[in-house]
Amino acid sequence: MPMNHQDYIFPTNGKGKLRDFPTRDKGDFKDKKEATEFLEAGTRKLAEMQSRLYASDRYSVLVIFQAMDAAGKDGTIKHVMSGINPQGCHVTSFKAPSAEELDHTYLWRCMKALPERGRIGIFNRSYYEEVLVVRVHPSILAGQRLPEPPDPHDQDFWNERFRAMNDFEKYLTENGMRIFKFFLNVSRDEQKRRFLERIDDPAKNWKFSMGDVKERQHWDAYMTAYEDMLRHTSTSYAPWYVIPADRKWYMRSLVCDILVDGLKSLNLEYPKLGQEQLDGLSEARRLLMEEKE
Repeated sequence: MPMNHQDYIFPTNGKGKLRDFPTRDKGDFKDKKEATEFLEAGTRKLAEMQSRLYASDRYSVLVIFQAMDAAGKDGTIKHVMSGINPQGCHVTSFKAPSAEELDHTYLWRCMKALPERGRIGIFNRSYYEEVLVVRVHPSILAGQRLPEPPDPHDQDFWNERFRAMNDFEKYLTENGMRIFKFFLNVSRDEQKRRFLERIDDPAKNWKFSMGDVKERQHWDAYMTAYEDMLRHTSTSYAPWYVIPADRKWYMRSLVCDILVDGLKSLNLEYPKLGQEQLDGLSEARRLLMEEKE
């Protein structure tokens, strides 16, 4: 079933609006069952693409997930990457920076976690937190010990961070890294429903955090920060996909399909052996066949 990925790309001209993107969508799927079957087929294709990526050892893939709490980042990573060989994939979750990380630039801890050639790296949150949670809670800047105390109300300060992130991603893409950036766009009502489900279901109590509810009080500020981030950092070489997140089954299917198509576009092939290597294989086969049982 073809899916129009272009409908979910945030405009790269700096003029997009978050309200133009739905939080609830199902595409051309009739129901959850059909989408689930599509996802299962997609994970098998993704596994094949990963195998070629690993064998070719020329490109690397970075997948970034950003979202409000309870949007489904963990579940999407789990379901979409279910067929991936763990040896070729690594997931990094970024939380509050440590003392060591604060002694470096804000991109440092993410640089350390970048995937090498042939591998897929997944960021559950990322350096974009520096223009999201830090912007909503500017007091965090005081702990970053920057050379000059920034004015969090100065748009130029945030624009400088946007420029640095764009330059960073440009550098990575020029050196063979394919970047996929997903903003899982959940509605405020759906977030509330999922929080209540975590409270009411004993099996999900462990997922609930009072901190998440407190952050919810800053919903409007987060939406403003997200929109500004999307406007400034959705680029032709690393666009943002705004994924409807109110239906988890559609969200996961869409993310998987975008990744499969993206990897296909790299035209990945298994390495072709030279004549000397082929001759070596023939000789190895001969020796094995001549072995006495």
